[in-house]
Amino acid sequence: MKFIGIIPARYASTRFPGKPLAMLGGKPVIQRVYEQVKGCFDELYVATDDDRIKDAVLAFGGKVVMTSEDCNNGTERCLDAYKRMGLECDVVVNIQGDEPFIQQKQIKALMECFDNPETDIATLVKPFEPADGIERLESPNSPKVVMDENGFAIYFSRSVIPYLRGVERENWLNEHTFYKHLGIYAYRTKALQEITHLPQSPMEKAESLEQLRWLENGYRIRVGVTDIETIGIDTPDDLERAKEFAASIGFAWND
Repeated sequence: MKFIGIIPARYASTRFPGKPLAMLGGKPVIQRVYEQVKGCFDELYVATDDDRIKDAVLAFGGKVVMTSEDCNNGTERCLDAYKRMGLECDVVVNIQGDEPFIQQKQIKALMECFDNPETDIATLVKPFEPADGIERLESPNSPKVVMDENGFAIYFSRSVIPYLRGVERENWLNEHTFYKHLGIYAYRTKALQEITHLPQSPMEKAESLEQLRWLENGYRIRVGVTDIETIGIDTPDDLERAKEFAASIGFAWND
């Protein structure tokens, strides 16, 4: 199978304008992401509608494709970029442009989901650990997912799923493995072209989770499991925490 990697990146983030160009370890965040995953793909592109990001990507030797300013989310920007590139592939991998600590083995786990021919879309999860504590488990900012026996998603929720009846909340993490959803996706090209035209679904509106639209319309989402914690950068404070994290563990960038 042929996989193409696309990193959607926009300048006008509400919480952190210019985030892709913020410096981390001496390089822009978007360059950090690009270099972390470039060994996984024959073709890897940054998809943006901003000339400043385009210029930065070209400056470090990356590939970039300009997209429409009207893309509402990363999924739409991936499709727009794919159409403009004029390349043929089986699967498009959507890599978050604010995940500079992403690991190549996470990308490979995502790709392996397509070994199953029934997979339309793939995503990743990480098990919650007892040390995470009940507050992190119950946080609505950490969507949870439950899967069937074949590794396909049944449902995503901001609530804790499943509910453990007859077990004290404080013991939930000791009695069951809960899975935190990590927001990275890969799509068969046919599915990518179809899902961007779907209207919002009832469960998507209720939970504000785009992937529920796909489930409600019958698409099969296969889930890969990783033990690696990702650290996204949504705000300037997150950037400072990322710098501290990298320094504290001596993170080895894929330079």
